[in-house]
Parts: sequence; C-alpha cells; structure tokens
Amino acid sequence: MIVISEHKELTEKLAIKDAPLPDRVFVPLSQHLGKSCNVIEVKVGDAVKTGQRLAIADAGIFAPVHASISGRVESIAEYPHPVLGKAKAIAIERDAALSEETFPLKSESEVSALNIEELRKIIQEAGIVGMGGAAFPTFVKLTPPKPVDSFILNGAECEPYLTADARLMIEERDAILKGVGIIAKILNVKNVYVAIEDNKPEAIKKFERPAIAGAPNSKFEIKILKTMYPQGAEKQLIYSVLKRKVPSGKLPFDVGVVVHNVATAFAIYEAIYKRKPLFERVLTVTGSILANPANLRVKIGTPIAKLIEFCGPLKKEPKKIIMGGPMMGLAQFSQDVPVIKSTSGVLLLGEDEVAESEEEACLRCGECIKNCPMGLSPALISAAVSCEKWDLAKLSGVLDCIECGLCAYSCPANRNIVQGIKQAKTKIR
Repeated sequence: MIVISEHKELTEKLAIKDAPLPDRVFVPLSQHLGKSCNVIEVKVGDAVKTGQRLAIADAGIFAPVHASISGRVESIAEYPHPVLGKAKAIAIERDAALSEETFPLKSESEVSALNIEELRKIIQEAGIVGMGGAAFPTFVKLTPPKPVDSFILNGAECEPYLTADARLMIEERDAILKGVGIIAKILNVKNVYVAIEDNKPEAIKKFERPAIAGAPNSKFEIKILKTMYPQGAEKQLIYSVLKRKVPSGKLPFDVGVVVHNVATAFAIYEAIYKRKPLFERVLTVTGSILANPANLRVKIGTPIAKLIEFCGPLKKEPKKIIMGGPMMGLAQFSQDVPVIKSTSGVLLLGEDEVAESEEEACLRCGECIKNCPMGLSPALISAAVSCEKWDLAKLSGVLDCIECGLCAYSCPANRNIVQGIKQAKTKIR
C-alpha cells in the first residue's frame, strides 16, 4: 500500500444534499454481480410508483431492481451502461400527477420482532448490493456457508476525490449503527469493528461509542487506520484490522470475517426500518473543473449529464469523465450513462489533469511487483496477456487481482496493465 494525493478537499466539508428529481430515469436490469434480471414485471405504458419492483431473475444470484421515480414506463430497450457499455434498461418518464411514495419509519419493537430469516428476506427483496463498488448481492454475504466471528464496517474510503461515505458517517451515524446492529444479529458475530482512515477525524469522533443497537452481545471497537491506498480493499482491510490473511482463491468468510461498506449498512437500515428498496444512493460529483462539486443523494437511473449540469457550470471542458474514483473507476464514453447501485462518484478531469503517454516495452524494473498489495507479478501477467496465454495468466494469480491500479500508477513504461488484467479475467471466466 502507498500514500497518494487525496484531492478530497473539494467536497469533504460539504453536507449531503438531494439531487433534483430527474424527468426521466434509465434503470438497468444488470446492476449487480450475478445474473441479470430477465423477468420484467412491467410493460411499456404502465404507471409505476417509487420503490415498485420492476424486474427479477428467474434463477441464480441476483438483486431485483426498483423504480426510482413515479411515472410511466416509456420503453424497455438497450441503453448506455457505465460498466457494460450497453445493457437492457427500463426507461421511466416522471409523471407529476403520480405522487412520490413515502416510507414511514418502523418502531424499534417492530424491528426487534423480526427473526434472522425475515431480515435476510427483506434485504434480498430490497435489492441491496455491495455499494463500495463490488455490487455483490448483500443477502448472499449475509448467508455465509460457515460461522464467522467478526464483522468489519468498511469506512476507509481510500479512493482519491470521493467523500460520500465520510459524509454518510458524519450525517447518518445512528442509522448506520442500526444497520450494523442488524448485520451483527444476522451473522451472530462476537466482534464488530468500524474501520476508518485517520484522514476522517470528524467521522472518527462520531463513531467513538461503546455499543450498537440490536446486538448487545457483540463487542464494538473502532479501528483507526493509516491513510493509505488501497486500504479499503476487502482483503487489505481484513489484514489491517485483524492481521488475518485471506488465502488465494478463498473468501473473507474462510477466515471468519464479513465486510460491508458504510453505504451498504445504511441501505440495510432503510430496508429494515422503512421497507425502502435500494433506488437511490449518496455519491460524490467532483473535479476542479466543476464550479459546485457536491455530495448528492441521487435516484438510481439518473443520467450523469443531469448531475454534471446541477454541479456546474463547467470551468473547462472535461478531458475525461470517470464513474468512481481515479484509481479503480471506469472512464465513460457518454454523459448519457445512468447512476447505478455501485456508483460511488462521478469525477471530471480537465486536460491538464490527464496524462497521455505512449505505452512502452516493460523495463523489468519491478515497481509493479513492489507496489502490488496482493503480492502478484503484474509484469508477468501483462506478458501472458500480450501473448494471449490465458492459462499462464491464471497460473500467475490474475484472478486474485483486485484491480486497484497501483501497478499502472507506478509503471515508468506507462503499461496498460489493468486493462489487460480485466481482459484476462473475462477470457478465463
């Protein structure tokens, strides 16, 4: 892990505010790791209400998708997608005559009466996924095949520029802790850790408390971590907090741990206490070329063009627009791509902030090996990819790569290592 420039000063002091209600949303049927939702429960012309389920999958691991505004289904077709390029989505046009649904708060007694299976079912039906970027359906992680003893709430937010999680921790501390209590109850863990990097003193102060609601038998401890990248990656976080190493090919539950992002814990709170599906999220819209960067609560399916317009005007034309952070985010080809469940930020970079250089031959300098948090040899994987030797890439541990980008960041030859790794994973799978 290394220390890199944070650039969080643009938004770290800005309170979360609601993005304007969009006139139209495009809700992709694939917003999670697993099977795309292929059973569509609405048709063109149907009136839908906020929070109404739109689609599920007929089998496999999936997360249902829900309407994020009240309106009418305009079309069901292929639209731009921030990860897949294009994917089927449900376009909904807002109808002012249809009121937006509200989700009243349940009492503590109503929530405490729910058993573990009922809690899991609500979380599954709410369509909650890992909101730190992985987008793995949350109810699956809350059903580990073997007992675990520890839960880690991931509040590291180590990506440069992004501050949405930090603001959530500051502004929604009680709700997040109630979400943590629900997670602890489901997993029946002995230990609950809140992991926060030391560049977030306000969030750290908020979480300095000895117990969590709903899980009196769980020991609560805050872990203050050094600000380094990629501290927030699941396996790195587990080692930083518990000094447990997740072996190659294994998952956190194999070492007795489950990790969830703070935004996921907040979504769990909303699902259980309000029966509110995941149809909106908090994200950061930022960049020095924006006049008014912000932390926004955004409806899923909102085109990022609307967010850029809201946070404008632009001081300069963007050279690159990234969904997520600069290290692990994906550059976008269009401003028509919508916000999805795993969108943690929208970053706009000007021409003077984007380095363009020719890719050169590998120098065998070892910088990528030295900086790889997973102990891999990115240079060897890159060589295997260039020769299309997918078996060698697999043997070299490409599936263990977390795609943090440090290899490319530190490469003096400007090798496009991460792109090759993504390609290899696709071929192998």
